[in-house]
Amino acid sequence: MDEAVGDLKQALPCVAEAPTVHVEVHQRSGSTAKKEDVKLNVRKLLNRHNIVFGDYTWTEFDEPFLTRNVQSVSIVDTELKVKDPQPIDLSTCTVALHVFQLNEGGPSSENLEEETENIIAANHWLLPAAEFHGLWDSLVYDAEVKSHLLDYVMTTLLFSDKNVDSNLITWNRVVLLHGPPGTGKTSLCKALAQKLTIRLSSRYRYGQLIEINSHSLFSKWFSESGKLVTRMFQKIQDLIDDKDALVFVLIDEVESLTAARNACRAGTEPSDAIRVVNAVLTQIDQIKR
Repeated sequence: MDEAVGDLKQALPCVAEAPTVHVEVHQRSGSTAKKEDVKLNVRKLLNRHNIVFGDYTWTEFDEPFLTRNVQSVSIVDTELKVKDPQPIDLSTCTVALHVFQLNEGGPSSENLEEETENIIAANHWLLPAAEFHGLWDSLVYDAEVKSHLLDYVMTTLLFSDKNVDSNLITWNRVVLLHGPPGTGKTSLCKALAQKLTIRLSSRYRYGQLIEINSHSLFSKWFSESGKLVTRMFQKIQDLIDDKDALVFVLIDEVESLTAARNACRAGTEPSDAIRVVNAVLTQIDQIKR
């Protein structure tokens, strides 16, 4: 059997795929240049610099067009899996250009209205957002956490595009990050949303990030918490229905949901708390489909 496999390998042609190099092009906020024109001029820049050493960023340009319209051109994420920078010959690579402009509007609030108060249940960003710019590069981990997350999400999208039967190959559309406090879990989620919005800019016009405040869901004034949570997730569903948007839902300190459920079972929390938890978990199951 081994000899047959060896003969088959020799008979088949050896086709090596060209590695993909991702180039992020930060277009100036006041620029009205078309993305096609920006890409054309950036490719001319890259043709003049065939060999680069690991990740690299240009912020000054000889071409007047780039000076007027582009803030920076960055070769990114070449060092996610290879820690030591390596020389890269761009002429032998597939160069993927991602042109983006930052949204400087800041976050907006999603409120859950009660009779006695207006509670902020979530913050909402339009991506890519100016406040998240550079956040991805500032996060450094010993393990290949960032590359694994990118590969996971891209594989999930590939499965969806190919209509893979989830009964045959199951994959979860929810990512749970865990670790000690202060290790950058929330920052990594926001940076990942920003990175994917830029990486998939040819497929989605913009991204939406909704950060849900878990603690606000357990206000003592909530007499109809389950209904209010359902109403909030209906707003999220409306965002998901927009085919031009890539939507991310971040639930920070999600362990409070489990704590509330356990406390309710022990009789130390009101039954309304368990309704909130059940409503949130049910809504997560629905939107991840």
